[in-house]
Amino acid sequence: MTDENKFFQINVAIVTISDTRSLHNDKSGDVLFERVKKFGHKITIREIVKDDFTKISDLFLKLTKKDDIDVIISTGGTGLTGRDITPEVMKTLFEKNIDGFGEMFRWLSYRKIGTSALQSRALAGVANGKYIFCLPGSPSACKDGWDEILKYQLDIRHKPCNFVEIMPRLQEHKFFRTKN
Repeated sequence: MTDENKFFQINVAIVTISDTRSLHNDKSGDVLFERVKKFGHKITIREIVKDDFTKISDLFLKLTKKDDIDVIISTGGTGLTGRDITPEVMKTLFEKNIDGFGEMFRWLSYRKIGTSALQSRALAGVANGKYIFCLPGSPSACKDGWDEILKYQLDIRHKPCNFVEIMPRLQEHKFFRTKN
């Protein structure tokens, strides 16, 4: 077996954004936890944070500064109600958007729930060299996001390309700024 066929374990933080969930009733967080762990990645942190702009922002800023986290996957807060503010918070944190993630998630959702998929504001981006993926707060959405997109893109063996292989280059802009 060559090195390019070997699995590469990454460190994942799972965050549930909700006013009503706890570790005892967080079905969406459970789905992500079980799938990520079963796939072979290491879960370094699992958190629940209230739908509050400052609390969400502070938590994600803290997580993006941790050396033992490569990826943050969140569930919740991506709908259209007044308390759903995850996209608004992330737009202040992201250095780069991964527009295709939200587009692909809605396309996959459309195949299952039809035009209701347009209510999803799933999104992804990069902040401080960390990938952040924000999924809706339903177990089904978390299954779809992991099973149909993330498990492939977070696997170094997935070809022709994946997020893991470019992970070491996510902060190149900082290097080039200091050189110029």
